Parts: sequence; C-alpha cells; structure tokens
Amino acid sequence: MATTERIRSIDVVRGAIMVLMAIDHVRVYSGVPAVSPEPAVFLTRWITHFCAPGFVFFAGTSAYLHGVAAGRGTLARFLLVRGLLLVVLELTVIKAAWTFGLDYSQFVLLGVIWMLGWCMVAMAAIVYLPLPAVAAIGVGMMAAHQLFGRVSAGWPWELIYPSGGETPPPLVVLYTLVPWLGVMAAGYAFGHLLRGSEPRRRRWCLGIGLAATLAFVVGAAATTSAAGGELPPVLAALNQSKYPPSQLFLLMTLGPLIALMPLAERARGLAGRVLETFGRVPMFYYLCHIPLIHALALAVGWLREGAVHGEWYATAPYVRLAPEHRWSLWLLYAAFAVAVALLYPLCRWFADLKARHRSGWLRYL
Repeated sequence: MATTERIRSIDVVRGAIMVLMAIDHVRVYSGVPAVSPEPAVFLTRWITHFCAPGFVFFAGTSAYLHGVAAGRGTLARFLLVRGLLLVVLELTVIKAAWTFGLDYSQFVLLGVIWMLGWCMVAMAAIVYLPLPAVAAIGVGMMAAHQLFGRVSAGWPWELIYPSGGETPPPLVVLYTLVPWLGVMAAGYAFGHLLRGSEPRRRRWCLGIGLAATLAFVVGAAATTSAAGGELPPVLAALNQSKYPPSQLFLLMTLGPLIALMPLAERARGLAGRVLETFGRVPMFYYLCHIPLIHALALAVGWLREGAVHGEWYATAPYVRLAPEHRWSLWLLYAAFAVAVALLYPLCRWFADLKARHRSGWLRYL
C-alpha cells in the first residue's frame, strides 16, 4: 500500500476521534453530567474517552512518519516550535473560546492542548534516541506511571504528575504530562509498524489492539466489584480513571483504536471522506469547534430561556447548570450534529489550503 493510503488510514481514525470529541464538548455546555447510572447518559461521556488517548497516540505516530521523510533534525525543530505554539494557543485562543473572555483571575485551565504541546517539546529530544528506547519509554511510562506520584517536589511537580499537592490558584491542571508523554512515545514507535506491507501492518494492528482490549477485559473483570456502588457492574467496569489515565483506561481506549486501523484503511464513501477531512486538520478542527459549540449553546439558551446567559459559561469547561436548565440528550445530539455539519466545509477548505501551501506557518496547525 502506498504511503498516502497508509497515512489516510490514520486520518480516518483521527477524524473519528475529532467527531467524538465534539460530543463531549457539547455535553459540557449542555450541563449533562459526566457520570450517571443511566446508560444513555453514561455512554454519551464514555464514548468520548477514546479522544484524548487517540489524539496523543496518533500525534506520535504522525511525528514518526514525518521524521522518516524529513529527518530527525527537521522533525525535532518542528516538534519544538509546534509544541510551544500549542501551549500559547491553550492559554490564549482556546481559553477565550471556552469562556468568550480572557479573565485569568477565576481559572487558567491546563488542558489537553497544553499537555500535547509540552509532550511535543519533550519528544523533540526523545526522537534522537534509538527507536527501541523510545518504545521502552512509552510503554514503561504507561505501565508504571504511579511511580511518579511518589515524588514530592512542590506544586510544579503537579504539572508532571499528581502527587497530593495543590497548584496555586487560578491554575487548574486537567492533563499532567505523565503518562501522556508515554502515550505519545508509544505512538511514535507504533509508526514504525505502519511502514511494512499491508498484511504485516494488519497483523500487528490486530495483534496489539486485540491483545490490549483483552487485557482490559480481564483486568476490569478482576478489579470491578459486582456488588454495591451507584453504577451497574458493566458501567462500573467501563468507568476507569482518566485524570490521570489508569492502565486500564489506556488499554480500554487504545486497544480498540489500534485494532480498527485495518478497517480504516478500507473506509470509503461519504463517511470516509468526511472523517479523512477532519483527520487531516485536527488542530484547525479543535480551534474551530469550541467557539462554535459555545455559540450554539448561547443560541440554545436564547431559544429556550429567552436570554443567552453567557454568565453560565464563565468557568467553562466546568459548567454547572441547575437541573431545570440542563439539556435533554436529544438536544445535545442535535446541537452536536449541527456543529459537525458546520465544521465540515471549514475543515475541507483549510485542508485544501494546507495542501496547496505545504511550507510556512500553516504546517503547524
């Protein structure tokens, strides 16, 4: 299979991740809770758990494939510049998108793009290591990341891994660097497996993906109590820790995503084209989808309440709506469908623009 086809399969999976991400961010503005014993509400949040691991893992994979063509030196410079750019975007453009303001007194969210940026900065050095060493760092960090919690080095260590301390307000650390740096490093090493023949790639993806999924099923069955608790046993097994992500959380999410790679290579038709388009410009999609969803939430508020109620979202993404103001699931998914439909022509335009101008600042988005 040609290199472009191989990369296309990554774009399709990454595009699916971006679509799922929009569900969760619409949920944030809708006030629908993240965890609920009601299966439909629980699964609305659970299906989006695949986003962050896939986003970070395939960023590593893309970095490896970029380095194959450009060389390690060029790749390292690209990762360093892009990583620092993402950190700046998190603290400015993305913060403004969440709240439609730049008030830094209430909270400063260190979210997924902040984490992704610093992981890229670290990867700019790691890519000079031999590939087996990068793979060992990735797998080792994911498998034993709790060891970082034994370190007590003041509040700055809370940016690396939660160890029981508190960051000074207004900082809110949603994503620490560990074990996400390990996820990116593992994705980087995974990129090497995609350079082989299609049958070999298929065997590797199915082998790794299904083995990880089976390991999750066994681990979840062994650690989840069938008695007591608010959630039914099956939902309790799926309710794995995300902040920071547990080993079972990473197995639960990365396993199926990797196993689906062979299917993504064969994705055609309208759905395949739409997902590929989103996957080609994931950062542009991210930068556009939050302000769009925020605007849709204000429009919904005006239609339902007669007022936009922008104050409800002053601390987004930590929205706490009173029960009487929460959206129904059908309204949540209707707003999600509208958001995705509006994002597609924007992303298609930008993907075409980026394809025509492969150099310059556009390559960092």
